[in-house]
Amino acid sequence: MSEHVHVHAPHEFSESEGGGATRNERVMELVATLLLAMATLGIAWSGYQGARWNGKAAEEYSAANGERAHANRAAISGAQDRTQDLLNFNRWLEVKTEGNTQLADLYERRFRNEFRPAFETWIAEDPLNNADAIPSPLREKNYVLSNEVKADKLERLGDLRFEQGKDATENADNYVFATVFFAVVLFFAGISLRFQWFPMRVFILSLGAVMLVYGGIHLLGLPTH
Repeated sequence: MSEHVHVHAPHEFSESEGGGATRNERVMELVATLLLAMATLGIAWSGYQGARWNGKAAEEYSAANGERAHANRAAISGAQDRTQDLLNFNRWLEVKTEGNTQLADLYERRFRNEFRPAFETWIAEDPLNNADAIPSPLREKNYVLSNEVKADKLERLGDLRFEQGKDATENADNYVFATVFFAVVLFFAGISLRFQWFPMRVFILSLGAVMLVYGGIHLLGLPTH
């Protein structure tokens, strides 16, 4: 019985035991693994920052509501003070024009401290005889109500906190938007392992790499909290 011995050429062993195709596949697997790892890290960081900025937004909105509530109370108190000054002045003016000096002095002693400087300025203009005088001390420039000033200050502060809350919300949304890119990277990196055709693997991983770079650039441009 004759035996046939097949002699393998050296290049046949190299192609079957460690050729270029196997090496390329390993490279593709390594690239896919790196993309998966970096995309996962990007998603984790974006989620963390998004949660932080959402908390910041809630804090700022709450503070804005509180400042505006205080501003409303101060405005109401200021309106009450202005009404009291107006009523006391009208009573004083009425009895003063009637010649009741004693009662006029009584009302004058009841003037609030905030109203008194404006009243003294108004009296110095001799309004009862000077037709060009300001008709009421409540229109004098030095008539200032502390509660109205406080209300304006709190209202501006409330507006500022509200704008800061809007900025924080926008930052949180931008971080959520960044997770979309990293999620696409995860998809591309994962699905690339399903393809046997090498050029398709390269194409899919290239898309994933582009999305990863774009998402990374977007992430680096966002403020942290």
